[in-house]
Formats: sequence, structure tokens, C-alpha cells
Amino acid sequence: MARHADMEVLDSILDTMGNTPLIRLQKLAKGIPADVLLKVEGMNPGGSVKDRIGIRMIRAAEREGKLGPGGTIVECTSGNTGMGLAIAASILGYRAIFTMPDKMSAEKINLLKAMGAEVVVTPTAVPPDSPESYYKVAERIVRETPGAFHANQYHNQSNPQAHYETTGPEIWRQTKGHITHFVVSLGTGGTVSGTGRYLKEQNPNVRVIGVDPEGSILKDYFETKRIVEAKPYKVEGIGEDMIPSTMHFQYIDEVVRVGDKECFVAARALAREEGILGGGSCGAALAGALKALKHTKPDDVAVVLLPDTGERYLSKFYNDEWMRDNGFLEPEAVAIGDVLAHKRAGVPALLTLAADRPVKEAIELIREHGISVIPVLRDGKVVGTATETSLMRLVFENPEMQHAPVAEVMEGPLPRLTPKDSVKAAIRLLSKKTPAVLVAVGDNPVGILTSFDLIDFVSH
Repeated sequence: MARHADMEVLDSILDTMGNTPLIRLQKLAKGIPADVLLKVEGMNPGGSVKDRIGIRMIRAAEREGKLGPGGTIVECTSGNTGMGLAIAASILGYRAIFTMPDKMSAEKINLLKAMGAEVVVTPTAVPPDSPESYYKVAERIVRETPGAFHANQYHNQSNPQAHYETTGPEIWRQTKGHITHFVVSLGTGGTVSGTGRYLKEQNPNVRVIGVDPEGSILKDYFETKRIVEAKPYKVEGIGEDMIPSTMHFQYIDEVVRVGDKECFVAARALAREEGILGGGSCGAALAGALKALKHTKPDDVAVVLLPDTGERYLSKFYNDEWMRDNGFLEPEAVAIGDVLAHKRAGVPALLTLAADRPVKEAIELIREHGISVIPVLRDGKVVGTATETSLMRLVFENPEMQHAPVAEVMEGPLPRLTPKDSVKAAIRLLSKKTPAVLVAVGDNPVGILTSFDLIDFVSH
């Protein structure tokens, strides 16, 4: 018996699962008539909605005699289910082995190892029935490991049942039964099936909307009942290349499709505009919700489930370099200072010339450094521009002009932007008549940005 039973103390971290908050979407909900509420599952102890199913699958296996003392829990996971199972396994004394596709973030792998689990990484770009797929590798480990239990979230009905018993009742209670729309990204189907079933039992008119990433087969199957070929995509933890038996389509009214870029841009906006750091599946749910909820009414109440925390994606879509390398970074999100910092080797960010220096010196600078424009200064301030084109034409027509002060032949100052301005602002200014822009902080020039600089930046 526990001592001092009157203290407010939980027996284990497992007792903190569930009862996650609903938070109203503010800035990003503009243009959506409905009241949009976010179910923030990243506040579970393991950082995701999958915490709800881990302990329930284990307890069911114990009751059914599939898992006993000293046993091993094996699962194929994108990381979050593994985390939920790893937490329960560490407390209950089980060994845990997880297989994961190689597209998953390093943070997820390291988190599972930190919880004492063993992780086997498998190729992503293989069919689900390939011996190398994370499904089949998990099955092989189960066969080869005495006392192993395959949690099998894709076919274990404890998965949707967990959401029928917890997630659905929580949302109904928190909204006082006013919910009209439920939006959730699709994966194994457990969340949408269990929650959707409960909500529709309370009110059949609740509209359940699934969100599926481009490349997954779930939307096509929902609409046509045909299995199409899956294609690779970057967002983790959602979408499928096969149909799980835990996906109960009868509780879904609509499936919206979103692309990788939409997922990542939405997740980054969620963090920057609403202060909620969510994973790519959260971005998918939000992007899908903003599409599906455009025609709602002001009295409608929409709940968007955000599956996990974004802390395990800091090396991926929260990293500007990763976003840029994968072609996902919006021009508005790229600052001019980023381009200047990545100028090709040997090219100074800024070369200037005093107004009283000879034209010949400007030509030598242009030839030596392979540049096309030079700001001209007088008393430390930019008063004009020496351009390759105008100097070439001038000297060709009159060689004696090489010895004239550059102030006599310079053109007007370049348009001015700051390092914090977006690349999109520079793109709007650059043209044949405006070959470059001057980048300055206050009155102090710090760089020159040309069209070639932008092309070089994007190509690398």
C-alpha cells in the first residue's frame, strides 16, 4: 500500500496519458467561418497520440496470453507508436525491438534508443511485401525471437479501440457535444476509426475528414475501392502503401489530399504564428483542415487533431537548409542575407569604389573578381553605380575615358534592400534595367545581389 495516500502523486508516467487540451486556432484560421480547435496530442508523455495505443495493445496481449514475463515487444513504426510502446515496456519490464524506414528523423531513432529500445532501420523505397520492408523485417524478428509479441498496430484492433475509449469521449466532453467536424491525418486508421466511431454514435451528423499525403494510397482507395501504386513522399508517420485492417472507412466522410510542401509549410507556420511546435503530420492535418473547412458555418465547431510534437523533426523541416535542399522553402522564407552568406567562393559580398577613382580601376575590379556592378561611394555614402555594360561601351567608344573619374560616368544608385528582406522582394526588382540590388543596413552597404547570385544559390 502506498504511504501518504492523500498526496497528489501518480503511480507512473503512464497515468499522464490522454486528456490533452483543445486550443483555439487564432491567426491561421482567418477565412474559416467555423470555430477551429486543435487537439494537441504532442502533450502526451511520449509526445504523440500513439501513447494512447501502446499500453492498451500491451495489456490486451497480456490478457490474451500473447505476452508474458520476460517477453519482447516487436513493432514496425514510424517512431511515435514505438515511443508509446517503449515507455510502457520500460515500466513493465519488457524488451522492445522496433523496425523503422530510413526516411525517419535521427531524433526518433535516438529517442527510442534512449528509452532502452533496439532499433532496426530498413529501406523506405521498397514494396510492403518486400523482405526488406519494415513490416516484413518485424515479422522475421518475431519468428526468430522466443517470447516475442508483434504489436502490429496496422491490424491490432486495440488501436482504434483505444481512441474509441479515450480520444472520442474527451473531444465530445471538451466541446460539450458542439463538435460538427473532426479532421485528422490518416495512417494506420486507428485514430480516425475509433474517434470517428465514437463521435458518430453521439451525433451521426459529425463530419469526419481524413487527410492523406500525396503518394499514399488511402484517398484513392476510399474513393474508388481500388489499390493504386504508392509513390515516395517525405512527410513521416502518415499515409500508407497498403490498407490496414484498423482503417474503418465507414466512419470517414471525406478524404483531403495534401503535398509534402503543404505539410511542412503549415507546420512551420503553426509554430511561428500559433506557438505550437508540431510534426509534419500536424502540418498535414492543418493544411487539410484549411482546405476542407472553407465552406463551414460560423456556428460550426471543428476539431483538428495534431498527432505529435515537432521536437523530433528539428533536423528536417524545421531546418532551413533541409527545406532548401528538398525544394520546400518558400521564397518569402529565404532572406537576402542567406544568399549573401552562400555566395560562391572567391566572390566578396561587397566591393566598392570611391567616386574620384579612375574608370580603369573599376574595370580592373570587374575583371579580377568576375562581377558586373560596383557601388560608388563619396564620403562613405553610396552615390552611384559603375556597371560592366556601361563601362565596356564607354571605353570601347573612347579609350581615353579609362583615366576619367568614375563619378563622371557612373549611373544612379541601385535599389536598396536589407539582409532581412525576402528573396521575393529582390526578384521583383531584378530585371534587365536593374541588374542588381544593393543590400544595406541603414546607410552602410553590406553586399550586392544579382540574378546570377540567386541562380547560383538555388542550384546549390
